[in-house]
Amino acid sequence: MADLKSKRLIYLKGFLFLVILLFALGLIINETRSWLVVVLLLLVVWSSARLYYFLFYVIEKYVDPGYRFAGIVSFLQYLFSKKRE
Repeated sequence: MADLKSKRLIYLKGFLFLVILLFALGLIINETRSWLVVVLLLLVVWSSARLYYFLFYVIEKYVDPGYRFAGIVSFLQYLFSKKRE
């Protein structure tokens, strides 16, 4: 599958992710009726996004600009290979 190049489709994709997020959050709130669960879920989502940013942007731009990560497994392989060197 080719990369998405249309700006409109990229924005649509982002908007659809937001719709999915809000819909799922609404269902979770309706199902649990517990604000503690909602807050914990929001913390999990936020920290996951920050971890993803760290793995695939911070490392690539600030730690090792010459390396391109293909996924979390690729990052772990990179991390363990750096420790051996």
